[in-house]
Amino acid sequence: MMIYDKLFPPKKIMLANNKIVEEKRTKTPFVLVLIAIGFVISVNVTGFSFATLLNRWQEFFIILNDMIPPNIDYLPNIWKPLLDTIKMSLVGSLLGSLVAIVFALLASSNIIKSKITAGFFKFILSVLRTLPTLVTALIATFVFGLGTMAGTIAIFLFTLSYIGKLLYEQIENIDMGSFEALESMGLTKLQSFRYAIIPEILPTYLSTSLFCFEGNVRYASILGYVGAGGLGLLLNERLGWRDYSSVGMILVVLAVTVFIIERISEHFRKKLQ
Repeated sequence: MMIYDKLFPPKKIMLANNKIVEEKRTKTPFVLVLIAIGFVISVNVTGFSFATLLNRWQEFFIILNDMIPPNIDYLPNIWKPLLDTIKMSLVGSLLGSLVAIVFALLASSNIIKSKITAGFFKFILSVLRTLPTLVTALIATFVFGLGTMAGTIAIFLFTLSYIGKLLYEQIENIDMGSFEALESMGLTKLQSFRYAIIPEILPTYLSTSLFCFEGNVRYASILGYVGAGGLGLLLNERLGWRDYSSVGMILVVLAVTVFIIERISEHFRKKLQ
């Protein structure tokens, strides 16, 4: 922004007492120009076409119309993959949120004085966040084979990176007075963390874990596209056969399931506030 200040120097204003003050010019036009340039470049690179969007948007409603009414006779085939999806989400979210505490502790620069150690675990969490869940699930299928194990690992890694980052940032912003006081009394770092830090971060940690579990149910439903089991496998199969009425039934069941889980999660998150 120094270049901007040179190109557009501050506006000088004379006050009633003949004193001159400088008013910095707004950077909004400059930011809007950058956004416009970025948008144009993105449209050209991605090949996005407004004409195609306008000409073919109705195709979405043709497929949607084929999904209505949903094929109720297909419902018995959905229960097992649905349970697999919920189990993947629950196990992956639970393990990921627990391991995230350890990673967050080791990545917190105000707890771990070694910059190398804290930087290493921050780097690990950063790398895990850059990997899309589908890519992680695809890699896991090569390591653990096809099935829900691969999906569980993918959700575990995503939950670990998501909660771990939020948690160590919260820990680094906590007042360390009580932690240092407990350390000065002879307690170890782990004991001081247990009694001084955990009570401060626990409500937010639990709320974030529940919120992450909500999202993981939706993410797990598409992991079957790479062979990780669950509803995604069923969706991929039915879409391949153009069986849109069965796809509609799968989506209805998934929507109802996610709605129920969100309501339960929201109830408990409100209790934690």
